[in-house]
Amino acid sequence: MKKHFWSLLMVSAVLAGCASGVKLDDVQVEDKSATSQGTGPGVAVQGIAASQGGAQTGVATVTVAPTNTVQGPVGVARLVFFDYDSFVIRPEARPVIASHAQFLLANQQRKANLEGHTDDRGGREYNLALGQKRADAVRQALSLLGVPESQLEAVSFGKEKPMATGGSEVDQAQNRRVEIRY
Repeated sequence: MKKHFWSLLMVSAVLAGCASGVKLDDVQVEDKSATSQGTGPGVAVQGIAASQGGAQTGVATVTVAPTNTVQGPVGVARLVFFDYDSFVIRPEARPVIASHAQFLLANQQRKANLEGHTDDRGGREYNLALGQKRADAVRQALSLLGVPESQLEAVSFGKEKPMATGGSEVDQAQNRRVEIRY
């Protein structure tokens, strides 16, 4: 009975630790950069369909040049934008993520650095954590499409590297993004 009690107590403590929510402003983020390496032949990759509100949206064929001359899929956007104070991937970003997944699956020696960014509203720590959650959301989406975790690195810059410096909502929206770099 006593042994059973202590086992339950230990399991409860472990589960309580797992269930405890970390506040966005309590998260520390480590800055790392991905490296590109290797060469390979040119590859044409067929697009895949992504669901968008119940309809199927096709992704165009992506032509991938040799990896020593290109930094990612040719003609594919490298930015995924987010709504204010959110890390939920928008439906219109799914084809972009699917194209990058195809590129990474065809070039398994390549690595992608997923850089999370925020607008300038909020504190530094909060924005670093939100940028990390955005980068992690894109990493998880790529992983669900079959990209190995070893090819992905999610980092956050928070509000430290704005793309637009104005204070308008259009400028703020441009800063709420994940950049996919190779």
